[in-house]
Amino acid sequence: MATIERAGTMTGAGAGILDREHTIAKAGFNRWLVPPAALCIHLCIGMAYGFSVFWLPLSRAIGLTASKACPDMSLMQELFTTTCDWRVASLGWMFTLFFVLLGVSAAIWGGWLERVGPRKAGVVAALCWGGGLIIGAFGVYVHQLWIMWLGAGVIGGVGLGLGYISPVSTLIKWFPDHRGMATGFAIAGFGGGAMIGAPLANLLINYFKTSTSVGVWETFATMGVIYFVFMMIGAFAYRVSPAGWRPDGWTPPSEKKTMISEHHVHLDNAHKTPQFWLIWWVLCLNVSAGIGVIGMASPMLQEIFAGKLIGLPDLSFSQLSAEQKTIIAGIAAGFAGLISLFNIGGRVFWASLSDYIGRKNTYYCFFLLGIALYALAPTFAAIGSKVLFVLAFGIILSMYGGGFATVPAYLADMFGTQFVGAIHGRLLTAWSTAGIIGPVVVNYLREFQLAAGVPRDHLYDTTMYILCAMLIAGLICNYMIKPVDPKWHMSADEVAKLQAASATSAAGVQQGSFGIGRGGFDGKAALFWAFVGIPLAWGVYKTLESAIKIF
Repeated sequence: MATIERAGTMTGAGAGILDREHTIAKAGFNRWLVPPAALCIHLCIGMAYGFSVFWLPLSRAIGLTASKACPDMSLMQELFTTTCDWRVASLGWMFTLFFVLLGVSAAIWGGWLERVGPRKAGVVAALCWGGGLIIGAFGVYVHQLWIMWLGAGVIGGVGLGLGYISPVSTLIKWFPDHRGMATGFAIAGFGGGAMIGAPLANLLINYFKTSTSVGVWETFATMGVIYFVFMMIGAFAYRVSPAGWRPDGWTPPSEKKTMISEHHVHLDNAHKTPQFWLIWWVLCLNVSAGIGVIGMASPMLQEIFAGKLIGLPDLSFSQLSAEQKTIIAGIAAGFAGLISLFNIGGRVFWASLSDYIGRKNTYYCFFLLGIALYALAPTFAAIGSKVLFVLAFGIILSMYGGGFATVPAYLADMFGTQFVGAIHGRLLTAWSTAGIIGPVVVNYLREFQLAAGVPRDHLYDTTMYILCAMLIAGLICNYMIKPVDPKWHMSADEVAKLQAASATSAAGVQQGSFGIGRGGFDGKAALFWAFVGIPLAWGVYKTLESAIKIF
């Protein structure tokens, strides 16, 4: 932690420029400038979802036109070889590093982030993610897998964790009247990062590709610089609200009617409550069901519909020629892109809806609707309806994304806003766990079914019913969530002491708007939203261009 704090301090253009006190908003500041600042960071780190675009070119980094394979090489030898190409399976471990390090770093440094503020955390995240990609580029250049894992995977993974949680507490405090919507917009950026990053990476790889290079190390380095610049813009655009700030004319809703607590629970006590672990399991089970499907979306569509995708309904997957399999692989890539759109849209839609129907009811929707759709998926496949099948999984993935976007507001409702960023960081270990459970259930069950001779178009039937069981367990956990026992609430004096440390002399710890946060989309806010919105719109266009081939 000390290393990170020193790094943040040294990065500043002047002493204290990264300190929390320098980021407290002054009169006239527009709170609508904060969500696009968060998007600047989340759209960059969201490329973690799109890293599979690098695997095939990297698997022939030495052979160039074809992989120079060494079949008897162990993983340990693969880490250090300079004469053999890497296996795609070994490259895929990058995903595990990303999401395990994301959860671990968010849990470890969440408390530090609450103390130092989002700007310093955002700067360190930019250094880790952008710098990690550049170190990864060096690893590709010298063909050392361990250097690529260390740079992009480990150091980049720390950047993922810090970048992911950097805006959460800040946004919730700026938008107490729209907690879900505010975090939904920011966290949608994480889902949308791959939509921009994957096609951009393809363009750069083709641009840098030569007779002696597959173009990946150059792409890593270029994207590392681009992401560093964008993330620094986001970090320096962050502002935190003064202690006691609230929107003009807004009054907190009734605690009895909404389960939104007016009290705060200390970071050191949150994990001692049953509510923390029930929400942990709610997130873990919702994500486990969705993340397994994301990883297998492309082969699932190919194996279930096979010839139906190209107008040959009588042909099963094994009866297709190599050329036909190539065609349907391209169509299935469009399916993967389309469900990523639902993933992003769901983050905004469901989180915003939770502001009106409540967080608990929103998760009831996730589990009840998810159970129905998973149970019906084999039927949609059996009747050969591509439209119903794609729509079902689109809705399922919207709820997967919605779960991520809604959970910070759920935590704020339960534990108050004083430590919500750090509590959210600890809760993200549920994501790390789900990243192991989901793919293992889907992938290994598929292999078991294949070995048992199950036809490919029925490989996933049992899987869908097991995912239903996961969601039933999540439904029970959500039902058991009740308001936190008052014994865990911080006293008014404890809260006042904490808030006084970051309060300005003008604001003190009194309640009010202090002339901050007024107005909506003024010219400055509109320009900042366009700055992040135009690249996102380009990513949506490229995704739809690919997805239209399904139908």
